[in-house]
Amino acid sequence: MNIADMAKKLKVTQNVSKVNKLKVGDKSPDFLLNNQDGKTLSLKDYHGKKVVLYFYPKDDTPGCTAESCNLRDNYSSLKKKGYEVIGVSVDNEKSHKKFANKFSLPFNLLADTEKDMVEKYGVWGEKMLFGRKYMGIIRTTFIIDENGKIEKIINDVETEDHTKQVFA
Repeated sequence: MNIADMAKKLKVTQNVSKVNKLKVGDKSPDFLLNNQDGKTLSLKDYHGKKVVLYFYPKDDTPGCTAESCNLRDNYSSLKKKGYEVIGVSVDNEKSHKKFANKFSLPFNLLADTEKDMVEKYGVWGEKMLFGRKYMGIIRTTFIIDENGKIEKIINDVETEDHTKQVFA
C-alpha cells in the first residue's frame, strides 16, 4: 500500500468550524520560528511575495508526506507563479530536518514547538481518530498575498492533489 492509499484509509475527523478564527482579507499574524536548519524566519521575510502557508499534523506520516510531496513535485510551478512555500507543524527542528531530507523537500518547515503560531492561526483544535478525541493541528493552508493579507483559506485539504487547490 502506498502513502496516498494509507492517507485515505486513515481519515481523521477535524472540528474546523470551532477553531479557525481568521478569514479571507485578514492580515496574517506574524511569526518568528526556526526552520529545519535552525534559521529564524518571520512572515516579514516574505514581504512582497505570495506565500503558501500549510499547517500539517506530523512529520513523516502518510497524509503529511503525501501533501508535502505534492507541493515538492509542483514546487517549480508554484515558484513560477510567484509563490513561496512554508510548512508548519509542532515537530522540532531535528524532526523537520529528517523529514525534509528524507523526501527532498525544497522549502522551509517551521518548528512551532510552543504552539504559538498554530494558536494565532486558529489551527490547533480537537480531532478524532478511531473514536479517540485529542488535540492537534487541523490541516489547513493559507494563501497569503504580497502584502501579508489572507487571500484564500483551504480547510478541506486534498493531500495528494494540494497544489491544484492552491491554483484553483
